[in-house]
Amino acid sequence: MPSDSANCSTTRLCARILTPSLPNGSVSSTETNGAEGGVNATDLQLEATIVTLLQTRAHDSTICPSDAARAIGGEDWRDLMEPARRAARRMVARGELPITQGGVVVYPSTAKGAIRWRTPR
Repeated sequence: MPSDSANCSTTRLCARILTPSLPNGSVSSTETNGAEGGVNATDLQLEATIVTLLQTRAHDSTICPSDAARAIGGEDWRDLMEPARRAARRMVARGELPITQGGVVVYPSTAKGAIRWRTPR
């Protein structure tokens, strides 16, 4: 796991399994937009927060999904974990964000276990 993974104090929450949806590893619209099918203001705020958090760290650093959820969620940050993951999957689909496990880029639809996000290289 990347050296800054210790910064994530919620490994148990970050380790939620992302279930495969398409055999080729691509991201489905349900996976990126949620069951409701739309992107709302909170979704857009999470995307912006992910970008901001990554910009404030070293280029080779990563962030945990809970970092983005905590940044805007306050006491209710846990409710934003799945929306944060969906935001990241939308960003992956647009080529804006890699998802990693153990420092290796993985497809969001096939990743299992703890994930991290980083700036594209």
